[in-house]
Amino acid sequence: MAENSDKSVSAEGLEQVIGKASKGGPPPVHLWNPAYCGEMDLLIRADGTWVHDGSPITRPAMVRLFASILKREGERYFLVSPVEKLGIRVEDAPFLAIDAEIVPDRADQPGRITLTTNVGDQVAVGPDHALILRGTSQAPRPYVHVRAGLEALIDRKTFYRLAAAAEPGPDGRAGVRAGGQFFALEP
Repeated sequence: MAENSDKSVSAEGLEQVIGKASKGGPPPVHLWNPAYCGEMDLLIRADGTWVHDGSPITRPAMVRLFASILKREGERYFLVSPVEKLGIRVEDAPFLAIDAEIVPDRADQPGRITLTTNVGDQVAVGPDHALILRGTSQAPRPYVHVRAGLEALIDRKTFYRLAAAAEPGPDGRAGVRAGGQFFALEP
């Protein structure tokens, strides 16, 4: 990120960042609205590869750091700090859901699905983290809402695991139950 000496970070802003980081959560980028500083040559490919200046970023810790300061505004994506905002490009979704823990409905407890992304986020599917199905029945494009408008494309093997756990829903379409809701896996 570029240096910007005419702006300073408030003590409260630093406390929020340090507090979130020490608890393992992402920084509060939804609270940051810095001035736009331009574009960064960073692309997140549809396959989940992060590419800077034409070369893939091979250090997972660097990808996780960038992912933690990713923000979406409308259809645009930005890396943000408390003092600057840089535009980046995203081909599809910024993250991939690469694994699932599926606990089916039981008489004493509702079903639970926890998806893990390629950057280590864990998302409990439910009202705040809905499964979203786009595409067609021949070419479904399943996503999950991760945070603040950011989505993860559910990779093929994980989608197949969800499909294997599917059951008929109220409208006859196959789907899964999680967080007290039914999510269709067919368009």
